[in-house]
Amino acid sequence: MPRPTKDLKQLARAHTSAAIKTLIGIMNQPKAPAAARIAASNSILERGWGKSVQPHAGEDGEGPVEIKVIETIIVDPKNQGR
Repeated sequence: MPRPTKDLKQLARAHTSAAIKTLIGIMNQPKAPAAARIAASNSILERGWGKSVQPHAGEDGEGPVEIKVIETIIVDPKNQGR
């Protein structure tokens, strides 16, 4: 995915205050759907505190992720024994 240009970042950052106010308005709106209120709340928390750490689990869903390294060594048969 291409990175946003500097101008696009500046434009988006110029609207940060309005965007946060909008999220807070949705979060505090009792008649808004619960999913919208939760999404707004999560967005506000992530911007203020960062995303929570997601632990990685193995294929069985438990335990640590097993990392396997496959290494290929190419040997020149003319240089064997040197």
